[in-house]
Amino acid sequence: MEPITIKDVAKICGVGVSTVSRAINNHPDINQETKDRIIQVIKENHYVPNNSARNLKRSEARTIAVLIKGISNPFFARMIQILEEEIQKKKYSFVLHRVDEKEDEVDVAVELIKEKRLKGIIFLGGFFTHSREKLQQLTVPYVLSTVGILNTGEEKEPLDYSSVSVDDFEESYKMVDYLCSLGHKDILILASCEDDESIGALRLAGYQKALKDHHIPFRQDHCIYMDESIQTYSMENGYACMKRALVEKLSFTAVYAVSDSTAIGACRALIEAGRRIPQDVSVAGFDGLDIARFYHPSLTTIRQPVEKMAYATIRLLFNEIKKGSGHQQLVFPAELVIGESTRACGPEGASIAPRAI
Repeated sequence: MEPITIKDVAKICGVGVSTVSRAINNHPDINQETKDRIIQVIKENHYVPNNSARNLKRSEARTIAVLIKGISNPFFARMIQILEEEIQKKKYSFVLHRVDEKEDEVDVAVELIKEKRLKGIIFLGGFFTHSREKLQQLTVPYVLSTVGILNTGEEKEPLDYSSVSVDDFEESYKMVDYLCSLGHKDILILASCEDDESIGALRLAGYQKALKDHHIPFRQDHCIYMDESIQTYSMENGYACMKRALVEKLSFTAVYAVSDSTAIGACRALIEAGRRIPQDVSVAGFDGLDIARFYHPSLTTIRQPVEKMAYATIRLLFNEIKKGSGHQQLVFPAELVIGESTRACGPEGASIAPRAI
């Protein structure tokens, strides 16, 4: 069913569009009885006024929306700052909109396009599995940034969107491969929620593939899923996951958390339990947050090139807005940063100090 328009409201009430507009804006120059009738029709038909339409004749809408899943994740803080600064430099308005983890970001975007008269959209976080038909509902240029995208290399047709990402599967593989090269065989993973289909699922798959390539069986009890009642990718969730693993008396020499925040929460639980890092347990994360460098011991992590990804996102979006240029999929390499939280593991599972070079 098509949404009702202001013209439809005017027709039902037997008045002009300008009269409906005066009623919506609480203008004094309107009969109270007529105003009440119009408001009643609006309520009964769920009409949503387009707040930007009034200004459309006076000025071109110049608003960019950033839709974000996982707004509490500190990884996004620097990226949002750069996006806002660059958007405002180009004399556009910046709107930040939070999308719940279970919400459909495309549905949210379609409503925002109507309400804010957007010029473009940036999607941050989440996982894009939407069909071509679904994406065609988006009538303005958009870019997927830091969104989970499985690069299978099997796409037969050009993709209908631009994207900026790291390869979460390959970068996760890189981290676990490094832990295995240190001699670790019992590697606990603090994974995202069990039903996650976003970047957490890709990072878990990378962990599983690295184990397989090192001939280490995947153990389901070594996969600790985040608590859905706690904010995902948070220190609190990492702490809760690690406490659960300790209560269950699981045997492990290394912990790989799929985000730095989760890793730091896990470190706190290990320290409270009397485990030394890295003497007793090696701990690694993912993201490359500033806190990973300043935490003690400094955290081994996968550092994503946040600044480069943010500037590339803006460039792609405005190229499409200004020039209508073709779509590009940019995959940035991340960096394995070796901190003080990991060390080699002896043949019997005991941690050993690295040899001096």
